[in-house]
Amino acid sequence: MARTITLCYRKIIDAGASHAWDKLVWEDSYQEFRLQAQTVDPARQYRTFGQLLQHAAGAERLHFLVSAAVRGYLSQLGGLVPDIVDNLGRRFLPFSQFQFELINSDLQDRSRHQVAVNFYSDALTWHDTIGTYLLVSVATAPPAAAGAGLPTHLVALQPFLSIHSLQLPAPPDEADAR
Repeated sequence: MARTITLCYRKIIDAGASHAWDKLVWEDSYQEFRLQAQTVDPARQYRTFGQLLQHAAGAERLHFLVSAAVRGYLSQLGGLVPDIVDNLGRRFLPFSQFQFELINSDLQDRSRHQVAVNFYSDALTWHDTIGTYLLVSVATAPPAAAGAGLPTHLVALQPFLSIHSLQLPAPPDEADAR
């Protein structure tokens, strides 16, 4: 029985980032964090993100405020989740929603800056599980012509990739059961 799912991929970016896109997100989010930290701690009493969360009123808004520096980079991904490929090595997982999160940062030590971008896939039809692979197709794919196959992807279950939501088919109506 096919079910509709969405996947979530949590991409963690830190000082060790090696891809160009990751480096840009890391650098610009750090600069934005330094700027926005002044709005919640004008006296500059606190050095780390954790200290700001614990002591500065409104510091929980920093996730949202710093995300502005990252939004522009998302269009460079072409609507596809980075790093997640099918068993043929192709990026295929479409997304339209994301959530930015500050994990850690330090106003005096940029090497401690760490962020996450959570990518939420568009709806997928989950056809089966084969070993550690999910057999999926894009739920919005046009219906296959009679006798034609439906394009599918095998994607490996891996760290930081999870089924975010599962939509079960509606139970049959009592009228349909008769």
